[in-house]
Amino acid sequence: MAAVEPVLVTGAAGFIGFHLARRLLRDGRPVVGLDNINAYYDPKLKEARLAELAKLPGFEFVKGDLADRAAMEKLFAAHRFPFVVHLAAQAGVRHSLSDPHAYVEANLVGFANILEGCRHHGCRHLLYASSSSVYGANTHVPFSVHDNVDHPLSLYGASKKANELMAHAYAHLFKLPATGLRFFTVYGPWGRPDMAMWLFTAAILAGKPIKLFNNGNMRRDFTYIDDVTEAMMRLIERPPAPAQPGAAPDPGTSAAPWRVYNIGNNQPVELMDVVGLLEQAIGKKAARELLPMQPGDVPATYADVDDLMREVGFRPATPIAEGIARFIAWYKEYHRIEKPAGTSP
Repeated sequence: MAAVEPVLVTGAAGFIGFHLARRLLRDGRPVVGLDNINAYYDPKLKEARLAELAKLPGFEFVKGDLADRAAMEKLFAAHRFPFVVHLAAQAGVRHSLSDPHAYVEANLVGFANILEGCRHHGCRHLLYASSSSVYGANTHVPFSVHDNVDHPLSLYGASKKANELMAHAYAHLFKLPATGLRFFTVYGPWGRPDMAMWLFTAAILAGKPIKLFNNGNMRRDFTYIDDVTEAMMRLIERPPAPAQPGAAPDPGTSAAPWRVYNIGNNQPVELMDVVGLLEQAIGKKAARELLPMQPGDVPATYADVDDLMREVGFRPATPIAEGIARFIAWYKEYHRIEKPAGTSP
């Protein structure tokens, strides 16, 4: 019986990478996980995720930096991965204002090394993380992959648009099948401490005010992590087929084996409603600090996921109240926060 082919998951110690690697391993698929465990947020959380993955058979961890060209060449030559899911990146819109070079190194130089590894070592499908941030100044909602996205509002968003363009060039020149995933505000257990769900929860529990930008007038297409993982699982072994060339190429498809998908809940939620659901799940009221809009931010996101549903028969749809309840339960367990006496689990 032939050995099951491994999947390379970059960013395996990160939020989405951890969940995908765990799902693959539980399905009996060997995973090589790459991460540099940087200090953008607490490395202890990343190490805790890796400890969970290490409990599952078939996991191999490689500590390395995407921008280290020699190390990436060695990794790809040793494994010749048939499938690569590239989730490692320097994340965060606001952080890109203060440390732009981190985004150039990880998201541009690092991605070039991933593309070269895939090109030279027989990768049959590269699945890579893009972001809803590529929509930038686009005001047409819901955001569609068939809309032009030429006006990013942050370096982070620009770097993700650049990833899509770089992948397209490799798909065209070297016939490397590549699929970009535009993630919309992913949340859930084992999430990131720099994102709203975690920041709000930590502040409410500590009795500190939560910061609400644009005076709280924000809408986000919060997408639960299990839905994100399911979408990726359905796409890994479905490399994109070239579309018929036309006089005016469609922004979401190509005559090359390349395409992009929105991975969103298709259900934008008012930020104030999210705060209310957090208060309900935590059992404590939040103090609010209303602030102006942050540079690089947008007031609303809303994903059109019709292409995803048509291609793989799946539409992310976990209700926000259910997702928040699961996140709060995990958060309290992870931080060993005791439940008040007499409360239900």
